[in-house]
Amino acid sequence: MPTREIIQLIGEFLDLAGVLVIAVGVIMATVVFVRGWWRTRRLVDVYPPYRQGVGRAILLGLEFLVGGDIIRTVAVSPTFASVGVLALIVLVRTFLSFSLEVEIDGRWPWQGRNPATGLSAGPRAGR
Repeated sequence: MPTREIIQLIGEFLDLAGVLVIAVGVIMATVVFVRGWWRTRRLVDVYPPYRQGVGRAILLGLEFLVGGDIIRTVAVSPTFASVGVLALIVLVRTFLSFSLEVEIDGRWPWQGRNPATGLSAGPRAGR
């Protein structure tokens, strides 16, 4: 089997893994959400962890998808046009990752956490 075909298969495997991570993560978060809601009947208590679980699944899945795109583009067909398309895809997915990170943690990824409290150490810490 030629090297290009192996690399193509690895890229496709990473794409499949990314989709599966997102799907399984959303299903698991939904099961935990429904169980929590069934016990407490308080949506306000179970919705934030559900949203965080779904966000984490999407973030991890995006990492696999970006990896698959990079492998296929750089190793299989490194033309100027394909690298440009890859750059746009990575840019959009990076924006999505940052947006999800802010939604999940309530802070930018480069903002540290206060070691004593575990809260964000940014200008709005403690709010």
